Amino acid sequence: MSVSKIEAKIKDLEQAVQAYNKNNIKLSANGGNSILFMCPPVEESEYIAVMKKTLNSEKYMFLDMNDLLVKFVEENADEIKMKFDFLRNSSNQIFKLPQGEEGNDLFGMIIEEIVSAYDAGKIPVLIRVGALNGTDIENIHIMENKTVMNGKKPLVILYPAENKNQEIMFLGIRPASKYRCMVIGGN
Repeated sequence: MSVSKIEAKIKDLEQAVQAYNKNNIKLSANGGNSILFMCPPVEESEYIAVMKKTLNSEKYMFLDMNDLLVKFVEENADEIKMKFDFLRNSSNQIFKLPQGEEGNDLFGMIIEEIVSAYDAGKIPVLIRVGALNGTDIENIHIMENKTVMNGKKPLVILYPAENKNQEIMFLGIRPASKYRCMVIGGN
């Protein structure tokens, strides 16, 4: 896609963010506080480059899920190996602990980064969310988190997906939830 077409989609995103103050996101997002900004999976890097160039860094904070995944693995390598050996059939629990269980997990790390963006007065923008595939962390888990639902600013997720038969397909291969969010873009 051309840079000008990506920039036009980003303008749509910025209009939705501006409308946030009028509560339009919550009305059209089933009470949610998130925007899924769809992009074709093969063009995700182009979108990221244009977004970083176009969106004001005083207003937006980019949170790279690939970087967070690598950081989580590096900081918890021994624990992950032990858990993997112990939880062979439930290895997804390494990245997202079951409800009520405490400890280190990638999901908690993501929420902490979102809180950091909110604390800095910025709109968190999740990028490279394809890195979460296979971790049992779905966009709906993030969007329905109390921190996000109650945030004073919306959460934006650059979402590598395609529309197929009226359904959003994450990475073009698996159905995704569009509940609790406003969807912008598409193919």
